Amino acid sequence: MAFIVAELEGRLQSPRMYNRQDPKVLPMRDGVSPSCVALPSQGSGTLLDFLAQRLPAVTRAEWQARMQAGEVVDEHAQPATPDRAFVPGLRLYYYRELAEEAAIPFQEAVLFQDEHLVVADKPHFLPVVPTGPYLQHTLLVRLKRQLGLPELSPVHRIDRATAGLVLLSVQRATRGAYQALFRDRMVGKTYEAIAPWREDVAFPRSHVSRVEESPQFFRMHEVPGEANTCTHMEVIERSGGWARYRLSPVTGKRHQLRVHMAALGLPLWGDAFYPVVNDPPAGDYSRPLQLLARSLEFTDPVTGELRRFESRRELLPLQALEAAGPK
Repeated sequence: MAFIVAELEGRLQSPRMYNRQDPKVLPMRDGVSPSCVALPSQGSGTLLDFLAQRLPAVTRAEWQARMQAGEVVDEHAQPATPDRAFVPGLRLYYYRELAEEAAIPFQEAVLFQDEHLVVADKPHFLPVVPTGPYLQHTLLVRLKRQLGLPELSPVHRIDRATAGLVLLSVQRATRGAYQALFRDRMVGKTYEAIAPWREDVAFPRSHVSRVEESPQFFRMHEVPGEANTCTHMEVIERSGGWARYRLSPVTGKRHQLRVHMAALGLPLWGDAFYPVVNDPPAGDYSRPLQLLARSLEFTDPVTGELRRFESRRELLPLQALEAAGPK
């Protein structure tokens, strides 16, 4: 249940790991930027009372020790001492820590870097940002530590299970311009995927449907109603019962490509969620999801240059999957 647990713990980890409005009240530490939690408009007691109740994953005694050590500060860089009174709306900053974190034995690669952008080629199984049981072994923290860029922040994200390109913003001043590219659908994105071949499903095709969160919050599903997703699909190659597909999403719903392919009766090889949940145990890397964020293309809003980036990673050979049988 590793993926499910990570998804659940990520939902419960509500303080943000980065925020373009955050003041620099605590420096980056070992690649980790401070987390932030805001006090509500009403409350009483002390700051220690609030943190112990709001973030119970850390014991009250540990919060007290951190506060006494000066590791929790407010938005004005003033120490948040344990006995300090509750202040409505106050923002507190602290370092998230994990007692134990499993190492992820796969490495990212930096394909491009300038004063505005970093383009990374992410391996399977590596989360983009800290969530649940993942902190040091996330793309963002690794790159912050490796490149010494405290303001680095992803402009978009791909799933932990997906490999390939991730675009990150180096500085807050120009971040909004790159975020607008994705918001306004001005980025050409292509993915590659491996899934079964079916004679009765014609390609090329465009799959249009309405995708919403399912009752199992970590999954998405298609429902009746006005379409909110669109993916262009074509076949790159075929070998026996398997095919390599090129998927070009027009929209960017969570798990969109996986849901669309499963809806066609073509679930991706190694998918732990679709069409049914088959989550591998923690540390099992034997079934990497065969989905790769292959390319990104856009006109740079800061420099005006046409940018095109392509992943150097490859999915499994179709012939090997054919020999191995269904997975």
